[in-house]
Amino acid sequence: MDIKGFKMDGLGNDFVIIDNRQKITNLTKEQIIKICNRNFIGCDQLILIETAKSADANLRFYNSDGGESGACGNGTRCVADLISKELKNKNVVLKTQSGNLKSEILGNNIVTTEIGKAKTEWNEIPLSQKLNTKNLNIKINDKNNKEHLGGTAVNVGNPHIIFFVGEIDNFDIKKIGPSIENHKIFPEKCNVTIAQVIDKNLIKVKVWERGAGLTKACGTAACATAFAGKLNNLTNNKTDIEFENGKLTISIDEKNSIHMKGPVSDIEEIKIRL
Repeated sequence: MDIKGFKMDGLGNDFVIIDNRQKITNLTKEQIIKICNRNFIGCDQLILIETAKSADANLRFYNSDGGESGACGNGTRCVADLISKELKNKNVVLKTQSGNLKSEILGNNIVTTEIGKAKTEWNEIPLSQKLNTKNLNIKINDKNNKEHLGGTAVNVGNPHIIFFVGEIDNFDIKKIGPSIENHKIFPEKCNVTIAQVIDKNLIKVKVWERGAGLTKACGTAACATAFAGKLNNLTNNKTDIEFENGKLTISIDEKNSIHMKGPVSDIEEIKIRL
């Protein structure tokens, strides 16, 4: 079967988007994995756009392992840009498992999305036991096998753990990521970020995404890192999170709601032949 889709990315964090509002395409887990496979079309996440009564559209996110994800910040910003062109409206509301997310298209392919409030209670992350989420005291080793204890847990629609370290290049995210993602303390697995605070307004990160692996950027990880930075008095209310291909600007407003601003790519129409 032939399916019309779109390909977009935010800082290299890439998506295949299928519009299910007119004609519904039911995909099996195997088909989702195939679409995400880099030897076929390839993407970090597959996004389905569905109709919604209380918003401009409803979004469903699937990781490259075929499992559903509760939130995807860069994906939300990409679809907001797509829908805004259709509606000819700079303000777009998209329904996700995390609630209705408001986005504003600022022009020059820059989109800002309000992700909402972070959750920090142990049972909201969720963790398998009651622990101090500000410091989980989880051990990771650097490339010289030196131990580092820490980890701040934050949920921004999906579970994240952030390790603040002195130098991110001293840590192998490909090794640390899978072991922490599958740590017994996280019953729903988690996204793993190694973060280096450059100053109060800039954090450099490397991210291992739950169900997707190493990604060039991750919007919710950026939000979780900025929030964890503020929680640990390492950063201000507004901070840039730097990935391999550029930065996302994260702001935390007076209501403690998180806003994410950054670039999205042009929209490429694709044909998916399954």
